[in-house]
Amino acid sequence: MRNFIIKNGTIIDVENGGSYVGSIEVKRNTVKRIYKSGDVLPEGIDTVDAEGKYIIPGLIDMHCHINERFAPHFVASGVTTIRNTAGNVLLLKNLIEQPDDAPIPRIYASDRMIDGTPGQWGPTSYGALVTDEPEEARKEVRRQVEVGAKFVKLYGWIKREVMAAAVDEAKKYNLEVAIDLVNSKDLTALDAAELGVTWIEHVSGFAHEMYKGWNLFVDQEEWSRIDWENPDQEKIKELCEKMLAYNVKLCPTMVIYDQSINYPDIWSPKNIVIESASKINYMMQYWKEQSEHVDLIKKYNAKTQNLQKAIAKIYYDMGGTVVAGTDTPGLLYTYPGMVLHRELEIFVEIGFTELEALQAATVNAAKSISLDYIGVIKEGYIADLVILNDNPLEKIEHTKHIDKIVKGGKVYTQDEILSYIPSEEEVEKSMAKFTKQWGLLVK
Repeated sequence: MRNFIIKNGTIIDVENGGSYVGSIEVKRNTVKRIYKSGDVLPEGIDTVDAEGKYIIPGLIDMHCHINERFAPHFVASGVTTIRNTAGNVLLLKNLIEQPDDAPIPRIYASDRMIDGTPGQWGPTSYGALVTDEPEEARKEVRRQVEVGAKFVKLYGWIKREVMAAAVDEAKKYNLEVAIDLVNSKDLTALDAAELGVTWIEHVSGFAHEMYKGWNLFVDQEEWSRIDWENPDQEKIKELCEKMLAYNVKLCPTMVIYDQSINYPDIWSPKNIVIESASKINYMMQYWKEQSEHVDLIKKYNAKTQNLQKAIAKIYYDMGGTVVAGTDTPGLLYTYPGMVLHRELEIFVEIGFTELEALQAATVNAAKSISLDYIGVIKEGYIADLVILNDNPLEKIEHTKHIDKIVKGGKVYTQDEILSYIPSEEEVEKSMAKFTKQWGLLVK
């Protein structure tokens, strides 16, 4: 169907709040027209019956790491766009260039991360450039611009002067810069903001600024006076005020810590997407290996979990940008696509309304990266839609009760999308092709 009408569904207006019964005419990949209840619908067009159903825009995961093996799982979960925060644009080229209606998400990608020595993820590779030289960072930013990176990602062991150089170079090409400061030893979120970094991933580096000298690598006994369980609201507001002055944007990815800290009692509802993800050996093996270090993971992440949640809510209440992301497939059982629904539940648990949580994964997410053609159900916008069986404005848990997904104007069931999962042989062939290509590039 290239031209059809979704009839008589309850359309959720994420931009203005509220909902109304109406019909959506889709032509090719776009919402052509929205009809209110009682309007006369054109005849001779295919229809999709949505009576008693609820329609939301396609969801956006603002922090994840996609892989061919589980790309369809995002769309089967209603996640039609993702922001890939570090990886390799050339490795993702095949996915990035897929048409709008492909059963994989639209990808807004950074290239390999820029980190300081010795590199948290090892030495320089196709996924990371490890350097303490400002000029090397500038050169890398220019290379990333050439291959089509949409933003630049920095990592926590980067030196101050290297960060400054990378940000300065990125600005020449109007690219925003994001940073993960979870494992930083001396730089803080405010340092990054002052140097021009726009995105603070995981709400990292805030604790480093609030408690100067603290980081995950120092003797924690010395810092036992801090009541991590009950974050200091005044101290948070003070810092948030400073961060707001730099228009910093936050993607807290609370679910990745939630899954780890609650392990083995993880969030894992029974549905076909999670069932399918659980058959991906590559991912299950990784999570199994991670679970062997669960005590260490809990020790490191539990400390700042409540602080991260408090900052996310306070920063939003003060007018800051806070969006929904998951860091899939990081740490433990962050099921691709599906775990974004748990992130939205956590948004509500910390005080966001159902509508505000939805906005964090739709309209506010799209606006935060200037994608002005997705994120709302509007005439002229791309037809990325999720048809739900229950009302998400009544209960945010209903976002995962999916009936159908419309991706770039094409209607899918979850089963249909999951039928596009590539074989391991196809993935390995694709990886071998990239490895050969990358080897030639770096010679």
